[in-house]
Amino acid sequence: MDEQVTSKRLYGLVFLTIFLDLLGFGIIIPIQPFFAEQFGATPTQVTWLGAAYSLMQFLFVPLWGRLSDRVGRRPVVLISIAAAIAGFLLFGFAGSLGALFAARIVTGIGNANIATVQAILADITAPEERAKAMGILGAAFGLGFIIGPGVGGIVGHAWGPAAPAFVSAGLAAINWVYAWFVLPETHPKERRGRSEAPAHRFALGALAAALRRPTVGPILILTFVTTLSFVLMEHTLGLFIERVWVPEAVTAAVGSGAQEDAHSRAIALTTWVLVMVGVIATIIQGGLIGRLSKRFGDKRLIQAGLVFTGLGMLGVPIAGDIGSYGLLFVPCALLAVGSALYSPPLNASLSRSVSDREQGQFMGIGQSVSSLARVLGPAVAGAMFEITRGLPYHVGGIGLLLAVALSFRLRGADASQGSAAAPPPG
Repeated sequence: MDEQVTSKRLYGLVFLTIFLDLLGFGIIIPIQPFFAEQFGATPTQVTWLGAAYSLMQFLFVPLWGRLSDRVGRRPVVLISIAAAIAGFLLFGFAGSLGALFAARIVTGIGNANIATVQAILADITAPEERAKAMGILGAAFGLGFIIGPGVGGIVGHAWGPAAPAFVSAGLAAINWVYAWFVLPETHPKERRGRSEAPAHRFALGALAAALRRPTVGPILILTFVTTLSFVLMEHTLGLFIERVWVPEAVTAAVGSGAQEDAHSRAIALTTWVLVMVGVIATIIQGGLIGRLSKRFGDKRLIQAGLVFTGLGMLGVPIAGDIGSYGLLFVPCALLAVGSALYSPPLNASLSRSVSDREQGQFMGIGQSVSSLARVLGPAVAGAMFEITRGLPYHVGGIGLLLAVALSFRLRGADASQGSAAAPPPG
């Protein structure tokens, strides 16, 4: 009985850690552009903030995981959460654009503890139960990302763009305290040792081999395209809304009261859209995706999701050209429906395309592909936006519609068995 209670507490800790990681990330999304603009940031610099965060995730996920193999899971989890707290506090107290970049770098390092958390699940779960246990991570990813932007927008509108960072720091502090009292060491000394190869060298080699597999390659390419397209939208939507419906935020003097008022309005307008997206995604992924998968099959859901998301992308600049804020909800609703339809089946297809012995390796490769897209997308999104505000949406929309052709090569999605929970594309 005690063992069962301990296991439940650890599952709860795993869920809470990943949920708060993604919640903290999502809370910053709606306010980050406007906070950075108060220090004179250009759209390119705004989206580079997102790229800096994702780059640290890409680099430190395997490093934290490898360190936990050598020194244990508990110290790595506690140190990484503490780093996230420091990053959020630095963001909230930032007085310059350089400080914002430093904050996102530190937070990205701290929140890159997913491999360690996955290792904890593997430590405490029997091999035959691990697939089910890993569903906890997918649920935590989804909920954190869906809820975060709405919370961040509401808090940022009410108390200013720095306030969401302090909320994130407080949530991370709760997570740290809970981990301190609940998390035991699940990787004892006798099982520790050095990894044999540099993590990224191995990961790149494994990725190249995976892309050559006819059952896996198309899934990984689709994962990259969908994630890249989604983050092009994710990191520019606030800027787009500001330029179209709150242009005075751009023309007002940097740091002036007029700019702060305009940014508050821009945050509010962005929040309403993100809340709508989150509600739709929650309804579909939380209650409908399993039934839809059984009825239509995963391949059809992926194809429908790509079409809906692509059309939604292309519709955003149309709403801006017309100048109707209400009309913007239509393409954004398509984005929400589409991404909720393709994301879980795509993850399930990858799982079914490899043997049981390869599950961990290939799910990790899929996560690396997503991480790489989350680095490259923000790195170019701002530059595209500066050329013309609709360019990120045109590129993303066309890419998604072209990806429909690739989806016909999917093999792992042919035999639908219900979709596993999956993190959202962004």
